[in-house]
Amino acid sequence: MNTTWHVLGAGSLGSLWACRLARSGQAVRLILRNEGRLQAYQAAGGLTLIEQGVPHTFAIDAEGPEAQTPIKRLLVACKAYDAALAVAALKHRLNADSEVILLQNGLGSQDEVAAQLGHARCILASSTEGAFRHADWQVVFAGHGFTWLGDPLRPQPPDWLGALSASGIAHEWTADITTRPWRKLALNCAINPLTVLYDCRNGGLQSHHCEVASLCAELAHLLEHCGQPAAAQDLHSEVERVIHATAANFSSMHQDVSQRRRTEIHYLLGHACATAQRHGLVLAHLQQLQVRLVQHLNALGLPTE
Repeated sequence: MNTTWHVLGAGSLGSLWACRLARSGQAVRLILRNEGRLQAYQAAGGLTLIEQGVPHTFAIDAEGPEAQTPIKRLLVACKAYDAALAVAALKHRLNADSEVILLQNGLGSQDEVAAQLGHARCILASSTEGAFRHADWQVVFAGHGFTWLGDPLRPQPPDWLGALSASGIAHEWTADITTRPWRKLALNCAINPLTVLYDCRNGGLQSHHCEVASLCAELAHLLEHCGQPAAAQDLHSEVERVIHATAANFSSMHQDVSQRRRTEIHYLLGHACATAQRHGLVLAHLQQLQVRLVQHLNALGLPTE
């Protein structure tokens, strides 16, 4: 019998994973935050995955917060700022044999979750796949990417990686998983805030080449001081490549701001600037970017933490 994938967070990546796992025959169950969301989901008839303009609906099982059955495998796909509290509410359903896969942007939330779950195994996941919500319970697969997974405390891979292959989720188990979140943090810090401030798609940053280059130089300097030289290597080249490859896309932070949702600034730019301060580094462009972004979010009445 397949172990059920409990998916916490029916946003872009959570829905994308849930649909692909269900399509390949895996047992999947969504965990929704309240009874109202559960009723809305049931009324929609499932999750709809849109690939190349073609929609397919999957009637994936779902449950509300009152469920009490044990959880063996939990994919945490909610926003970084929601992760710790959401997982804490499920702590009683997890045990030493449970595995928790963390699919959050930025850095900091992973440690917050791990602090809640001293008994369960926490696996870090860093993904470059593109997806966005077309509407409630509908997700558009915007671009194939790659997902790196690993466990800094237990390097041996789990036995369910074959399920990811069968689901079409390109992945790699890596013993050096900490490099990937740092690299993605730097990519996000170099791209996402500027797309918000200039109100543009990723490709719009091609008109701000010098500003992007200055940020990349400071971010690489930060990564090297954090003991992450591999994450710093050729950072500017990769940022430019991502800008070109995703030119037509809106960044996740831009999507959040345009829909007046809370951003993950605290776990992205905020984490980078706080880390720089702890190391005694003066990164003028990065720190000024944070000031500008905070002012912009304040003007819109959006949280800055």
